[in-house]
Amino acid sequence: MSEPFPTDDLKNLDPVHETVGEDGVGIWTRRLVLFLRVMAALSMIKGLYHWARVTGVGVGPDELFDSHSIAWQAATVFFAVIDLVAAVGLWLAAAWGAVIWLTAVASMLAVEMFFPQVFGRGFITVIVEGGLLAVYLWLALKSAREQPE
Repeated sequence: MSEPFPTDDLKNLDPVHETVGEDGVGIWTRRLVLFLRVMAALSMIKGLYHWARVTGVGVGPDELFDSHSIAWQAATVFFAVIDLVAAVGLWLAAAWGAVIWLTAVASMLAVEMFFPQVFGRGFITVIVEGGLLAVYLWLALKSAREQPE
């Protein structure tokens, strides 16, 4: 009787080691991945903050979800979902995670700058989100330049 799994295939399932296959990874790529992980943590916090606003955790009775405008409700639910999805993708350092995060940042910048009636005009949010976007683009360019062709 034959075994259900060939034993040779099981021997090839060694654990993944951090340093294996990363000889060509440069310092800027490592910095970019570190930045993406930090942004993943911040996106997780932002997403949980928006979900707390949706569910009413930690808000007063006059600030419940139903008492806000439809535009505020739609934007809050949008950012509650997109920030958590971006957090997962950023933590994995996947290309789609950066795209989702860039979409979330661009959306937040647009809402804060062009639709102040939704969340109010948050200049600090615009400066912080714009600065993080600039840092990401700078790190991505530096990382791309050190990659072999």
